[in-house]
Amino acid sequence: MTDSATPSVAVVGAGVMGGAIATRLLETGARVAAFDREPSRIEALAGRGARAAVSAADAARSAPFVITSLNSAAIVEAAVFGPEGVASGAGAETLLIDMSSIDPESTRALAARFRETTGGRWIDCPLSGGAPGALAGRLAVMAGGEPADFERARVVMSQLAANYTLMGPVGAGQATKLVNQVLCAIQFQAVAEAMALAERAGVAAERIPAALAGGRADSRILQEYGAKMARRDYSPTGRLDNMLKDLDGVQALARATLTPLPATAIVAEIHRALVSAGLGGADSAELMRQFDGRRDDVSRD
Repeated sequence: MTDSATPSVAVVGAGVMGGAIATRLLETGARVAAFDREPSRIEALAGRGARAAVSAADAARSAPFVITSLNSAAIVEAAVFGPEGVASGAGAETLLIDMSSIDPESTRALAARFRETTGGRWIDCPLSGGAPGALAGRLAVMAGGEPADFERARVVMSQLAANYTLMGPVGAGQATKLVNQVLCAIQFQAVAEAMALAERAGVAAERIPAALAGGRADSRILQEYGAKMARRDYSPTGRLDNMLKDLDGVQALARATLTPLPATAIVAEIHRALVSAGLGGADSAELMRQFDGRRDDVSRD
């Protein structure tokens, strides 16, 4: 197994994000082996040209790069160190690129265990930009690891990311992702509130993103989600329960560092309320549900 301009990559975890990552890599010419516990996800990628691996170990044996895209530290641990996990198929030449969003402490422990078990390397590469960003190759990827591993992973990340930055040693990428989630979660809530206010003030809310483009209130979240929220377009690009998981991680880090985050705490509880109402698997656009009890647009006749 060798690195090349058209790398071989194993993708373990083919949900919304992992599936988009694998699809983008296939479109850019990479050789992809995919594994997921849900067979239909592997079948969908096989239809695009991926090799359907029978296990995470099988996927890892065929590629010098292994990307994991999973929902929690416990799931990453099981996928890597469980029966027929990545570690069973990895070796000293393996570079595991964890694009999951998990906590920094778990990341450091998992990376150390991977090195001890396989001799392979680990770099945490959480991302911002969601599935649309992955499919377009314009993710922001914040990395934690050794500089040599960061550079080695560039051949893969250059196909996925428009912004790929080394933030420090292993775990630093995950800490940066938590910072990112503070900004994203508050912006999602701000856009939802703005769309609701516009509707009730008699403004064509779906025009707000275009009207504010280039101004100080503009943001990628406004441009990607403003009209989507106004239309009540709840097609999935992310999950509320994943954001809540990250916000809980933010609050744990805030407690450990004695950092007060009052706005983040409020937004976390809004997410918790929606998840407890059964919307955990729903898109962030469903933050609009907060305002749907009264949509009479008071300024309209």
